[in-house]
Amino acid sequence: MENQSPAPQKKDADYVFYELTRSICPQCRRPIDAQVILRDNKVYMRKRCPDCGPFEALVYGDAQIYTTQGKYNKPGTIPLEFGTEIREGCPHDCGLCPDHQQHACLGIIEVNSTCNMDCPLCFSEASPGFNLTMEEVESMLDDFVRTEGTPEVVQFSGGEPTIHPQIIDFVKAAKARGIPYVMINTNGKRIAKDDAFLEQLAEVQPSIYFQFDGFDSETYRIIRGEPNILEEKIRALDRLAEIGLRVVLVPAIERGVNDHELGKIIDFAVKHRAVSGINFQPAFHAGRHIAHDPMQRMTIPDILKMIEEQTSGTFTVQDFVPVPCCFPTCNSVTYAFVDGDQVTPLTRIVNVYDYLDYITNRVMPDWSAEVKLALEGLWSSSSVPGSQKSAAQFALSCQACGIPESFTIGDIADRMIMIMLQDFMDPWTFNQKNLMKCCKEFLLPGNKQIPFCSYNTVGYREQARAQLEALEPERRLAKAEGRSFEVKPVEFSFNGNGNGNGNGKRELKVLIR
Repeated sequence: MENQSPAPQKKDADYVFYELTRSICPQCRRPIDAQVILRDNKVYMRKRCPDCGPFEALVYGDAQIYTTQGKYNKPGTIPLEFGTEIREGCPHDCGLCPDHQQHACLGIIEVNSTCNMDCPLCFSEASPGFNLTMEEVESMLDDFVRTEGTPEVVQFSGGEPTIHPQIIDFVKAAKARGIPYVMINTNGKRIAKDDAFLEQLAEVQPSIYFQFDGFDSETYRIIRGEPNILEEKIRALDRLAEIGLRVVLVPAIERGVNDHELGKIIDFAVKHRAVSGINFQPAFHAGRHIAHDPMQRMTIPDILKMIEEQTSGTFTVQDFVPVPCCFPTCNSVTYAFVDGDQVTPLTRIVNVYDYLDYITNRVMPDWSAEVKLALEGLWSSSSVPGSQKSAAQFALSCQACGIPESFTIGDIADRMIMIMLQDFMDPWTFNQKNLMKCCKEFLLPGNKQIPFCSYNTVGYREQARAQLEALEPERRLAKAEGRSFEVKPVEFSFNGNGNGNGNGKRELKVLIR
């Protein structure tokens, strides 16, 4: 009898299929299905475009954490009004549309496109183009109030917003509408040099969202194109401390560039009297960015492990809890009380995980309900570190934690620090499920609020930029003639099913009413 070859054996895949979602092609930007898969305890997105082929990217560096964080997914809060109707479906109806599952915790207004830097890493692709008028900014603020009732936070960004001639007036306009926390997103250059501007900031007291990527000249050469700007940044921070402004440092973390500087940044933040928080942002590759491998991108778990190593356990991975108002894997945050050299994360004192568990449905006494509300306020994208409100929430959250009774809310505000990690999606990692829970929105004329990750990846930014730039001659003419500028709404239109036009970008129609 002849030898028979063994029967073929079935084999298991080397990954676990976790879920199916919708994404976009990173080249032509058409919406396509995407698989989220788990492999080697990491999370990847795999997708195929009919025109551009297959793609795969790393989404999250720890599959175990990724799969257990669903219980921190807080029910969404519905805005008072929506800005658009459901027509083409997500992600092409942003505005917000009624399918969106969260209100705007943070509204962002890009007041200009011009910048006094030319960073190799810039999601807004800053360059000369437009400067918004007071009429446009006031219309966006009014829309924000109409949809939110009582908005918590608005951030003025750009470009570089501090070089806009009316930036101080914009801050005043926001505060006049009852928005308690007004941020300016800045690289600090003008603050470091302009005494008159510093006096104006001292008068209006905004919070400062401050670009700060580390300490090495090579870090700044690669990320900002200017290797010798650290001294200028330190000078700006010292000057902000002198006028009592609170600062959140915002380091963009790129693998192999500045990931070795996390501990040093935290140590600096804890000691500097102006700094009340850090928002580490893994570099996301939208707009203008450095060449990268989407399979090696930096993710939140990678940064958390490095923080634990580089702070020698002052902060551990377990100290960081997802932010429940957006999708839990998008953010992670902790707060700590600083008393001299002693740094105590709030999570060592209060079981934050239990209070923010939205699936278990525990029965708690009334005081625990109050603690839960306070923690929800801290673990929200609208929380402003160092503010009186966040300090009060911190004090209530750890009412049994041993903070001296003599401490006032102001004392706590001065001694607490927030460390947040915010991972934005780019065209390689774009997940429609996450997008629908986004609570950080770009505000635009015409009652439009566009979620951060769709604005920067799907094609909204390109359309808005073209329309806002086209209006610049009209703005200048209105100013020359001494009359008010007539606000034009920004409109969006996507070409059919999103087929590419051969250059890696969606073909976008520009509409101006």
